Amino acid sequence: MSQSDRSDDTAGESIGPIVSSAHLADGAMPALSEVEFGMILAGHAFERWMERCMTAAGQPGLTATEILVLHTVTHRGKAKRLADICLVLGIEDTHLATYAIKKLEAKGLVSREKAGKERLVTITDAGEAACRRYRDLREKILVAGASETGISPEAMSKIAHLLRVLSGHYDQAARTAASL
Repeated sequence: MSQSDRSDDTAGESIGPIVSSAHLADGAMPALSEVEFGMILAGHAFERWMERCMTAAGQPGLTATEILVLHTVTHRGKAKRLADICLVLGIEDTHLATYAIKKLEAKGLVSREKAGKERLVTITDAGEAACRRYRDLREKILVAGASETGISPEAMSKIAHLLRVLSGHYDQAARTAASL
């Protein structure tokens, strides 16, 4: 059978949803399994992007979590509490954020200061510079390419909203599963 014969045989057939776990797509909502597979791929791609962009911005060796913490501390130029960083990023294990902060502090990108009983994390000049370089590279490399997809800013915002709504459903389902 030639290659063209094989493609003709499958041309009219539906291969079904594109999922990572067909046994999970056998239920009432196969489309959710498609979304989950998309989130898996997008999540890993996003982490690779962050790490490589930050390396290109002059800060090699940072993990995706450390980069997210750095950007969160930079956000709006205000000092942040560990609890707020964890809340914003959805980090359940505070030791992960604490480790990230210590590593960023050792690299001179953030500093910690006492404020009463709490320690606040603030961005340093070096941290701000790294985030600016990251932003500039992001604009040149990622934003330029993403704008070529033809997806409107409004559609992107709707996708972002859907992901935030789904994250709430996953959090609630996780709480329920933990109580079983």
